[in-house]
Amino acid sequence: MLVKWEGIVIRSVDYGESSKVVTLFTRENGKLGLMARGAKKTKSRLAAVSQLFSHGYYLCKAGPGTGMPDLSQGDIMNSFRELRQSLSTTAYAAYIAELLDRLTHEREPNPFLFQLLLQTFGHLDEGRDPEILCRIFETKMLMVAGISPQLSACVNCGAQREPYAISVTQGGLLCPVCLPSDPYALAVTASTWKLLRLFQVFDLERLGDIEVKPATRNQLKHVIRSFMDEHLDIRLKSRAFLEQLERMERLTQPGQSD
Repeated sequence: MLVKWEGIVIRSVDYGESSKVVTLFTRENGKLGLMARGAKKTKSRLAAVSQLFSHGYYLCKAGPGTGMPDLSQGDIMNSFRELRQSLSTTAYAAYIAELLDRLTHEREPNPFLFQLLLQTFGHLDEGRDPEILCRIFETKMLMVAGISPQLSACVNCGAQREPYAISVTQGGLLCPVCLPSDPYALAVTASTWKLLRLFQVFDLERLGDIEVKPATRNQLKHVIRSFMDEHLDIRLKSRAFLEQLERMERLTQPGQSD
């Protein structure tokens, strides 16, 4: 049976001498694995459509069981060529793709996540701030994983009493009265937790230019990654590479060092 899916390639792995196993995140059926036979051959019609980040329509041969469908042909809608021109932007995109891959299950439809990924790659391709786009995407994925921080009031007593800190173990804001309950709570500025709260509900279609101070950027990253490290048992190769790249970029900036 031939089926047609709209999808984005989030993983592509060599298989044998000439083929690839391609992981698509589709609008219709969520994450799917496909066998792209002969895709490693330079003249293969599947070579381009099986490249990482490609967005298009994929025609596949699906059997009656739950086996891996064969990719027959594809029609690329957007290859996100500009995204690939910068090593830094490519690294952010690879991290976003791997994070989505690791936090989703096969064949669980989620049109919201598909649209989020498509919009994120589109903004990266347009040259928008990759770090802020990554923080927004991470915030959405914390919600998908069920570990999103509670940022409307103190997670311990429910009071709206500033200045807040953020408790990773208790899962959200702590007011000054409750702060002693977590000696490891993260000290953050009001700008940081308010931006995090905005990112939770933010629609990427409305994305404009977001100016964020370096100190706030560092706090955003620290809070989000702390939640991931505490509550998710995953290790991402793309994250390790991205962090190494970020350290190298800081060292090349005047007056910056680790």
